[in-house]
Amino acid sequence: MPGFLDRLCYRFPSPLIDGIVERTPGVRLAAIKNLTVNEEFFQGHFPGAPLVPGVLIIESLVQAASVLLLDVETESPATRVVLRGVNNARFRRQVVPGDRLCLDVKVSRRRRRVAIVAAVARVDGQVVAEAEQLLG
Repeated sequence: MPGFLDRLCYRFPSPLIDGIVERTPGVRLAAIKNLTVNEEFFQGHFPGAPLVPGVLIIESLVQAASVLLLDVETESPATRVVLRGVNNARFRRQVVPGDRLCLDVKVSRRRRRVAIVAAVARVDGQVVAEAEQLLG
């Protein structure tokens, strides 16, 4: 598992994935992020009532999608995946310290070096955020 996460271009304190729980190379990936009160972003968002910023939920989904897209066997595998766009992002409920974010990303379509990924984040089985991501 660490080998997959090592392929990300992120290093401390930027990674927003703690582990991969399921994968079908190039098709689907499920990952987790355990959110503790010690996360740096909770200090200012919001004091006394900490919430995970929505943009960081999207970023955690982007990181999961990056692992998915880097996990393919091709003649010239990508060395880096870049976010090119986010469509139809929706935030369904707040995410707080102590929550376990379950990230599910699936490739919907591919066009040359760009992939469209359906991304959903859940806590306790409830959808907290979803978006369509364009990565390449």
